[in-house]
Amino acid sequence: MISKIKNSWRVILLCFICYYSKAQTAYSVDQLIHAAKKNSHQLNIRQYQMLEKTSKLHEDGIKRYPSLTIDGSYQYNFKLPDISIPAGTIGMINTGNGAAQLLPAQDTRFKIGEKGNYNVGFNLYQPITQQAKLATAMAIDQTDIQIGRQESVQTALQLTLQVEQLFYSALILRKTSESGKLRIELAKAKLTDGETSRMAGTVTAASLAGLRADIANEEQALVKTDLQLQDYLAEMSSLTGIDLKKLNLQEPVWNEKGIVISDYRSNAMLNPDLEIARLNKEKAILGIKAIKQANLPDFGIVAGYYRQQGSPILPVSSPYVGISLKWNLQDLFANCEVKNQRQAQLKQAEENMAYTQQQIGLTVDRLSRKVVQCNALITAAGKAVSFRQDELKEQQDRLTAGFEIKTALLETKVKLAQAEADLYTAKLQQAITIAELENISGKNKFEN
Repeated sequence: MISKIKNSWRVILLCFICYYSKAQTAYSVDQLIHAAKKNSHQLNIRQYQMLEKTSKLHEDGIKRYPSLTIDGSYQYNFKLPDISIPAGTIGMINTGNGAAQLLPAQDTRFKIGEKGNYNVGFNLYQPITQQAKLATAMAIDQTDIQIGRQESVQTALQLTLQVEQLFYSALILRKTSESGKLRIELAKAKLTDGETSRMAGTVTAASLAGLRADIANEEQALVKTDLQLQDYLAEMSSLTGIDLKKLNLQEPVWNEKGIVISDYRSNAMLNPDLEIARLNKEKAILGIKAIKQANLPDFGIVAGYYRQQGSPILPVSSPYVGISLKWNLQDLFANCEVKNQRQAQLKQAEENMAYTQQQIGLTVDRLSRKVVQCNALITAAGKAVSFRQDELKEQQDRLTAGFEIKTALLETKVKLAQAEADLYTAKLQQAITIAELENISGKNKFEN
């Protein structure tokens, strides 16, 4: 019986451990980026925009082929008019024996057609001169598809950078919170020492009030840090769709390898912003080409078949073939202004491309300097951590030997925690800077 109870408790404990482990799953930055992309409505919108633009390309491609028009009608006449032709209306002819024959020979009346009549036919039109214009329109559609693809990459890059910034910023606040708790512990230890000294008469009441104020200030700073951390985690939860209660951040794996700035500088020329600017310039050039082609007349081949019943005057059926020409001369004048508009759009696209290239270069330079600064901060903070660790070891030895008090040891721990926080922050700031460099160079993790 006792054995069964023990086994039951083991099962319950095992279930609790499994549940707790599941609830405390730590998410890496790559996992969060992947979740954010799956949960992103903006990326879904970009995908549907791509489908829309692809369908527009197919639509313009269909217009290059013959268009078939089918028409028909049926009409029932309750009352048909009569035509009356008096004798001799058409004239007369010589019968050959010296007599003349009137046409018609006598007054004639007849009905026009039948009460019920129908006609049906189809018309086939193949554009000729519009082929060049349609080809240019398809080239514009293909450019739009490329722009949409770059916009999708751009959105994914922005989302990736947003997740990375939130991730690293949250880790910085978490580390700051840990050091804040140590400072509160130190402040409380000082208050305890002060209360002991107060009983001995060496510390005034005002000093004790100041120590209590220090504790309150540290607790207030910790609350502010924790609230900011919750805001970051809530925003991360909204982006990724992960429940806030289960959102635990995994410590990053530090990349000790140095980065090559020249690689980012060369890859920056593939930035989606710059590529979109280039494609807009190409689209403006195609627009000018299209408006020039719009001056051509609409010339094409027409063929069809017509069938009717009910009118004795018209043929029952009639296939036909011919040519069609339409030319709105007013368009020749209107298109001149449209051409001027397209040329202005081209100039805007050229200026935008030059400006985008300039801004990307300036951003890469700024981030490159920031990487160097972060490296210097990491080196300096690393030295400070090493010295504080030596100081803490010495303080612990003195405390063991009875030459030091606990408050002094806590002060050293706080200084070490601050140095470690500074080192941690410098590393995370470098990670954020590298993420921004990857963003500007167009590097997209988990590209769709």
